[in-house]
Amino acid sequence: MFDLTVLIKSIGYLGIFAIIFSESGLLIGLFFPGDSLLFTAGFLAAQGFFNIYFLVGICILGAILGDNFGYRFGYKIGPKIFVKDDSLFFHKGHLERARLFYEKYGGKTIILARFVPFVRTFAPILAGVGRMNYATFFIYNIIGSIIWGLGITLVGYFLGGLVENIDTYLLPLVGVIVLISMAPIIIEIIKYKKSKL
Repeated sequence: MFDLTVLIKSIGYLGIFAIIFSESGLLIGLFFPGDSLLFTAGFLAAQGFFNIYFLVGICILGAILGDNFGYRFGYKIGPKIFVKDDSLFFHKGHLERARLFYEKYGGKTIILARFVPFVRTFAPILAGVGRMNYATFFIYNIIGSIIWGLGITLVGYFLGGLVENIDTYLLPLVGVIVLISMAPIIIEIIKYKKSKL
């Protein structure tokens, strides 16, 4: 059975940074366990496996740099993807809608996307594709990364220090975190299906 604590202990700080960076800015990061990774790493810091200050720092830095890479990737490849008026998967109208969406909701989207799996990976790329103002993106990227990297890691850290024998509850806690983080996607799917009825 997959044991997240064993994985985190074995990959250390560099591995945690790499996973957060990949989940934030590379499409391969879609399948990485961002929220549960931060929570479990925070829990392990409470057990003495990591320095909490350094851990929080690399989590925030990985998120900021990953999002920036994703933005630059989207900015560079966006126009090349949408060169045709009507292709099998892409349309120029999608690019314009992405641009208008981020122009209207950009800051809030970048912050909230931090807490939603899958969306977390696509948000910075689409912000680049949609030509969201970079200074605006960068500011909200920093805010979202700090709230996410600090918040979830510290929850794991404080619970790890406060609750006796919390390691026996770790798997269910990680499961709850995954369900909570998936809730917005599930709600949107339900809303979408209802609107089609």
